Amino acid sequence: MGIEAVVLKQYQNKVNQALKQFGDYAMPSSEGWLKTVRKALGMSGSQLANRLGVTKGRVSQAESAELTGSATLKSMQSMAQAMDCRFVYAVIPEKEIESVIRDRAVFKAKEQIKAASTQMALEAQALSDEQLTFEVDRLASEIIEKMPSDLWDE
Repeated sequence: MGIEAVVLKQYQNKVNQALKQFGDYAMPSSEGWLKTVRKALGMSGSQLANRLGVTKGRVSQAESAELTGSATLKSMQSMAQAMDCRFVYAVIPEKEIESVIRDRAVFKAKEQIKAASTQMALEAQALSDEQLTFEVDRLASEIIEKMPSDLWDE
């Protein structure tokens, strides 16, 4: 295993650990994390505003911004700190990173084989379904091993 593969595996392990740790957390859909935590603390918007040195309206704007996706990381972090909380930011895959890569490799393998099998069919050399499945699996494994730079190209 080369150094690039070792580094890639370290990144994958880090992401998989985050998935295990945070995978089930979802943002409270109706209020967002900021408002939910503030309410859980029994803290009013005015109290949080005083801690931040801003107006109550600014707290309300920040809580709304979280829901619309326009909140900045800096504002989320400062509000979390003002509530004596820690701001955690993460991008979590839907499943283990190896599965995400495998799905993409299978997609790419199917694209390549589809192009080749169309030409073969024109030449009356079409592969059976079993042969196609075998080739997709074989090519996907090859793609995963090589991790080509165009893996995520459309």
